[in-house]
Amino acid sequence: MEGLGNANEINARCLSTSFPQMWSQWQLLDSILPTGGFAHSFGLEAAMQARLVTTTDDLKTYVIHVLENAGSLLLPFICATTTSPDAQTWRRLDRLLNVMLTNEVSRKASTAQGSALMRVAASVFSEIPCLKTMRGEALSSGELYFHHAPVFGLVCGLLGFDAETTQKAYMFVTMRDIISAATRLNLVGPLGAAVLQHQVAPVAESLSTKWMNRGVDEACQTCPLLDTVQGCHSYLFSRLFCS
Repeated sequence: MEGLGNANEINARCLSTSFPQMWSQWQLLDSILPTGGFAHSFGLEAAMQARLVTTTDDLKTYVIHVLENAGSLLLPFICATTTSPDAQTWRRLDRLLNVMLTNEVSRKASTAQGSALMRVAASVFSEIPCLKTMRGEALSSGELYFHHAPVFGLVCGLLGFDAETTQKAYMFVTMRDIISAATRLNLVGPLGAAVLQHQVAPVAESLSTKWMNRGVDEACQTCPLLDTVQGCHSYLFSRLFCS
């Protein structure tokens, strides 16, 4: 019982002080957070079946192109919602991104991950009650699509992250998820995946810097072939991933 009393005292002291921001940041990037990211391969499964990706060198090139697309198209939306994490900005950018995504597969993947992230964030980060309020109002109105990039920026902005950290975090999550998909598709083993992630990290850093802090009016696709390949995912005879 003495040990339990000590634990309660520690818990009370923690709750009485400001919660360190880094713990929320780490949890948001943790693969255990149930946001559904590992259900998607970013078109890699379709690219593999189309024989566009067959070797580790092909895989590395594909990962870099995915990161380039994510940086050019999605970082402007993340930057905007992180800088202005309010319902009006979120609503406007969510609708705009829905128009800009050019194929149904990527659009559905984005809304599925965004909906999951918003649901999890509203439940986990209870110290920010406006997350639950904004989610409830959006569900009631039925006017929002819950695309992943604006939701990610919104959540990070409300948690107090700066725009640079948020944009790099999104690039990291994208890199982590696609390399995880490659592992489950047997394109690379767990150790090889770790090596690949380390090799791609400097490229991810340079791409983050290249596309960081741009306005939404500069958002664009840089690798349209990847978008086309991902659009073919729903036509695969057998598939492991949702996209």
